[in-house]
Formats: sequence, structure tokens, C-alpha cells
Amino acid sequence: MATGSEKILFITSNRIGDAMLSTGLLDHLVHKYRESEVTVACGPAAVPLFEAANNVVSVIPMTKQKTSGHWVKLWRDVVSTKWDIVVDLRASAIAWLLLADKRYVLDTGKSAEPVHRVIQLGNLMDLDPPPNPRVWLAKETRAAGAELVPKGSPVLALGPTANWTGKQWPAENFAEAARQLTAPGALFADARIAIFGGPGEEEMAAPVLQGLPADKVINLVGKVDVGTAAAALIQCSYFIGNDSGLMHIAASVGVPTLGLFGPSREEHYAPWGMFAKAIRTPESYEQIVGKDGYDYSATAESHMQSLTVEAVVEATNDHFNGLFGG
Repeated sequence: MATGSEKILFITSNRIGDAMLSTGLLDHLVHKYRESEVTVACGPAAVPLFEAANNVVSVIPMTKQKTSGHWVKLWRDVVSTKWDIVVDLRASAIAWLLLADKRYVLDTGKSAEPVHRVIQLGNLMDLDPPPNPRVWLAKETRAAGAELVPKGSPVLALGPTANWTGKQWPAENFAEAARQLTAPGALFADARIAIFGGPGEEEMAAPVLQGLPADKVINLVGKVDVGTAAAALIQCSYFIGNDSGLMHIAASVGVPTLGLFGPSREEHYAPWGMFAKAIRTPESYEQIVGKDGYDYSATAESHMQSLTVEAVVEATNDHFNGLFGG
């Protein structure tokens, strides 16, 4: 029974993608406990996803430190509070080291189950259907996004980066797909092309930018936080991107989204939403990672080279026309 003054600690992922997928669970909690006060702990890059969330009074960035120092710091920050609910989606010891009436701790050992992450999170609280991820944006953030990507003509959004080179579709393929989709008579004829990416990903995105007409490009790589990126994505007509946090944000704000998959499991991490679709390499995840000499190093070459430009362009046309009756 809600008392109207619940204090909730919500510990979510360091990565933007997983943090994004957990927003539906937080949204469920603040609707159930409408007068609650929520503290969120997450990775620094994910902080803007939660700053404007309903009932959130504090967002604690967990900057990784040696010897798990970030967990010690979090414990010091929250140990003095008597929590009504602690949600720990990282299966740390924190939930058991705090005074709390209820604890929801995700069993990360179940991550190999063939269910989507959103369903897995919903199962934590026996929610069926699971709550959809969502984005909370302040008025100022929405205005910033609208200024960066003004409405008035079609905008094709691209997310050519990812947290690992192995699951990045080749940059030249992104550029060629965009050229074909924005050519005269094509689905997004004469559309502008917005390129998204986080700080430090400029080098990854550079070949895409170089392969497109400069007068068509809106370059947002490394220039905005994830909140402003979400606001800019709302303005776009379609999003094509690698399995990444940006892909999940695009799907969550309702942009028709095509997620590209290779050495990651779409059954776990496909973009979630009624306007979202995934396409993968002709090889399955198991076939890719099971190859002799499979390279999982930080500098691995793309494991998605067998996914052709033609396949992505065809999937985009079929998906968009299927949604909007083209």
C-alpha cells in the first residue's frame, strides 16, 4: 500500500542502452507511488536520461573507480537513508547493505534467457505486459533539440557508432545507404541527414560524414548529451543505427527505428517499440561468435560486413512503407 511518501533508490546501468531500457520500470514505480522521492544511481553518460524524470530528486553519477571505489562512494551517499524500496539492476551487494522495506535485485545470471531485456526487467516486479521505456525531457531540452533539427522537411538520422568496433556496421555502408535513401525519387528524397554519436566517437563517425554532401548533413557527433540527442531525434523521420544506446533512445521517443545487429543478440536487445524493427547479418549471433579466430578485442574489425547496403535499404523501405502505407 502506497503511503504517499516512499523513498526509492533506483540503481541502474553504467551503459546508456541498458539504462534507457530500465526507464520503463522507473516509470512504473513513480506512477504506482505518485508522491515518492526517487534517487537514481547510474553511469555519468546516462545521467541526463533521469534528470527530468517524475519524482526524481537526485541523480548520482557512478564514475568507475579502482577496486570498486564507486560502489563504496554510492554506499556512503545513501546509507544514512531508510529506504522504502531499493531497486538494484546491477546485482551488487548495495541492496543488502541498506535499511530497506522492499528490495528488487535483478538476477543477472538470467541474462542468457531468450527474452528481451525489457521483459526481463518487467519480470522483476511481475509486470505483464512489461512497461515501455520512456524519455523525460525538460522544456529547455526539447527546445534545444528542435533548434538543432528543425521540422519542415524529412530528416534521416544515422547512429553509426557503438561501444565496440565489432558491432559497428562499416561506416562506408552507412554513407552509401543514406545516399541511396535520400536520392531523387527515393523514400527520403532530398532529406537532410543527421549524424548522432557520443563524445569520443568522432573518429568512428568521420568516414560517414566524409561520404555525404556537407550541405545535407547535421553533425551532432560528440556535441550534445543524451537528453538533447533524444530531443533532436524526436524531430527526425527515421533512424538507422547499430545496436547502441542511441538506437534504444530513438525507439523510445517514437522515431521509426531500424537496429542493425551482428555480434549481439537481437532477441535480448532489439529496439523496443511499436515503430521499431531489427535486421541482422545473414549469420546468426552463434555463427559469428563461434567462428575460428573470432576477434572480440576492443579494436576488432566489424563483424557485420556481410549485412549489405541493399538489405538495409530494402528493410528501411519495407518498414517505413509498412508503417505508413506507402
